[in-house]
Amino acid sequence: MCADFTRIRRFLAEREPPTPCLVVDTDVVAARAAGFGAAFPGALIRYAVKANPAPPVLDALVAAGIGFDVAGPAELALCLGRGADPAEIAYGNPIKKPRDIAFAFERGVREFTSDAPADVDHLARYAPGSAVSIRVLLDAPDSATPFGRKFGCAPAEALDLVLRAAAHGLRPGIAFHVGSQQPDVTAWEIGIATAAKLFGEAAAHGVGMTRLNLGGGFPTTHRTAVPSLAAYASAIAAALDTSFPSGRPELLLEPGRVLVADAGLLRTEVVLVAQRDDRRWVYLDIGRYNGLAEAENEAIAYRFEPVDTRGGPDGPVVLAGPTCDGDDVLYQRTPYRLPLALRSGDRLDVPGTGAYTASYASVGFNGIEPLRTHCLGRWGDA
Repeated sequence: MCADFTRIRRFLAEREPPTPCLVVDTDVVAARAAGFGAAFPGALIRYAVKANPAPPVLDALVAAGIGFDVAGPAELALCLGRGADPAEIAYGNPIKKPRDIAFAFERGVREFTSDAPADVDHLARYAPGSAVSIRVLLDAPDSATPFGRKFGCAPAEALDLVLRAAAHGLRPGIAFHVGSQQPDVTAWEIGIATAAKLFGEAAAHGVGMTRLNLGGGFPTTHRTAVPSLAAYASAIAAALDTSFPSGRPELLLEPGRVLVADAGLLRTEVVLVAQRDDRRWVYLDIGRYNGLAEAENEAIAYRFEPVDTRGGPDGPVVLAGPTCDGDDVLYQRTPYRLPLALRSGDRLDVPGTGAYTASYASVGFNGIEPLRTHCLGRWGDA
């Protein structure tokens, strides 16, 4: 079901803020959080802060009773500053310095993720007794933005790390991630089956595990429709029943995009329209460096909707950003069509952009300021 951006468009019409800008409805964030919790009753929900760390967004999630998945000390401090309970914060980044582990532990964090022996040793020293989910590398179906080989270890090594963690007095569990914007509802099956096997092998060594971290990856609709959240929840429930017939482990999930993407709409202005080698190029005041980083390799194909309409036919376009970098091109292969009458100063709306836009924007490449964010609703600041 498509999101309703009526309130956001009303705000843009009334206020006319400078472009580019992102507008987020915090009431929608809270509603999405409630819906996600209902789809996975009893699970521990930890919002991936990297998706959108705007303080009003975090305020809405704190009020909704959602915990947080942080990737470093700055995100942790931000969440604590908004009233988050450290007992409901998971440090999900396997790549972390010992002093960052100590920083989190001193502030009450007791949930970590790891995938390397040295990191397990650091956790034992600087976060003694904590829960640690060992992240397993999977050959899951392709997602829009996969993690590649950067995170996770082979199942055999994961068992070694589980036993290592237990020997150090840590409380091991298993984690995996199927990649961001995952369109396949069955993608979690292989991870759940792998985890069940590791649970059994660890038990044979005298180590009992109770926690399974399913990660995130739940998608949102852009130009291509994706299955409903209910379809994902149903497929995951069936996989858990198959792999854990004697009873499910405690689940932890780390949704990001699915909670905030459809709460946001980005407005951009046309800077220039030009013909290049028989192709019409449309240059926008937003590009890969100031908000649309996920257009890299044309992985996420956003919708672009004209605000200023004059009627008449449309035609194919190449979409590019405003910077002097030759790589700041959004879409050359993905087919887009916009009105032939489009000209400098016209505006376009990009719906479904509440996630991984402002948080990815550079701090000043080419002197362009970070993407402005306006938040509406009960927890809004606009």
